[in-house]
Amino acid sequence: MKSMNVNDFDLVEPLRNHIVEHMSVQVYADRNQMGAAAAAAVGARLRQLLQDPERQVRMVFAAAPSQNELYEGLVREQGIDWSRVCAFHMDEYMDLADTAPQRFGGYLTERLFSRVQPGRVELLDGLQDAEQECQRYGDLLRAAPIDIVCLGIGENGHIAFNDPPVADFEDSRIVKAVKLDEACRRQQVNDGCFAHLEDVPAEALTLTVPTLMAGRELFAIVPGASKRRALAAALHDPISTACPATILRTHPGITMFTDREAYGL
Repeated sequence: MKSMNVNDFDLVEPLRNHIVEHMSVQVYADRNQMGAAAAAAVGARLRQLLQDPERQVRMVFAAAPSQNELYEGLVREQGIDWSRVCAFHMDEYMDLADTAPQRFGGYLTERLFSRVQPGRVELLDGLQDAEQECQRYGDLLRAAPIDIVCLGIGENGHIAFNDPPVADFEDSRIVKAVKLDEACRRQQVNDGCFAHLEDVPAEALTLTVPTLMAGRELFAIVPGASKRRALAAALHDPISTACPATILRTHPGITMFTDREAYGL
């Protein structure tokens, strides 16, 4: 049998494609098909925006194993002038050494930025004074609208590091320092990022919910059985900070890409 790569999945139809409030939900058979479909959609939008030769596209990226297939697909997308892309990321641990492999900036650099070479990459620095770093990064984000946000959903329903205890749908801040919920920290162990719970930093910097929701177009990538409960809540529970991802249903330009395991087909 012919081996398959992500581009072989570009034309695969989703198992289910429906609308939940404002959210388009596409369910694929597996993570590879999901990631290829998401990469094709993000790539198509990038090419469309970059048709304007004067345009710079501003993007925010999530750093998590759930995004692996998306980024592998984006690397293979053709016809994108990445030199006109300004890349941000949405969260970072505080007080984690520069050399630590779990740093989100390092993950994105390895998986995506070093391979496609955006013209500008702005990374959060969790080793700086939190208040000053939130101000610095907030100023960068505030400088112009964000065109595209690529995000995931945590096992506790978080978006970025906006866990239920700290999520605020009316937050006036652009970036803030937060204490991480134990469920969020435990997910980092479940994902294989840390060996033990006590190894996971207790604090982080995160873009706030309004900052993420201000992106003109959102692409949510949510695979795997471990996300089934959070995804069901995001799609069907009342909109509240008990499951921060429920707010995504109110965004006028969001597409959710998921797989059979996460959706429960």
